[in-house]
Amino acid sequence: MIVKENQPALHAAIDLVFQAPPPPVAEHQLDRVTTIEQGHGRLETRTLERTCALNEYLDWPDVGQVLRRTCERIKLTTGEVSPEVTYGVTSLGWQAAVSVVEALWRGHWGIENKVQYVRDVTCGEDAGQIRVGQAPQALAALRNGLLTLLRSTGVTNIADALRSYAAALEETFALIGVPL
Repeated sequence: MIVKENQPALHAAIDLVFQAPPPPVAEHQLDRVTTIEQGHGRLETRTLERTCALNEYLDWPDVGQVLRRTCERIKLTTGEVSPEVTYGVTSLGWQAAVSVVEALWRGHWGIENKVQYVRDVTCGEDAGQIRVGQAPQALAALRNGLLTLLRSTGVTNIADALRSYAAALEETFALIGVPL
């Protein structure tokens, strides 16, 4: 789970344990892995650090370790550097290799980019005014179903597909299996 500043005590505790780590002892290990990738006109260096030093301190269910991920992106065309530090907590125990934890974190962002971002930006979910009862969950389920349906047909640009189907009622009904 990503830890943001809306969890101030947890965020501060994780930040502190990486800024001023406790003396190394077997049960308070600090481990890290760095990956470097080039693509989309960027060079990305990601370092994932983890420790179990907070396991006894945190009042968090099934905490296995806390994480700090530092990502530095360099735009190759301009040389512009953008650093980012993100914190997380996981129930995975120390036996999970740090490289596995990094791969899982990276996979999480694939979900974030393919689902949440599309729901927020393309479908305008955050701008919605419905906030009471079961309606927000029902609309989220409908959006997820729509995204899954569109992707199952090979759609890669959801915004273009939504515009296209909005202009073609017969194709829209055929997509959802409603005969005219």
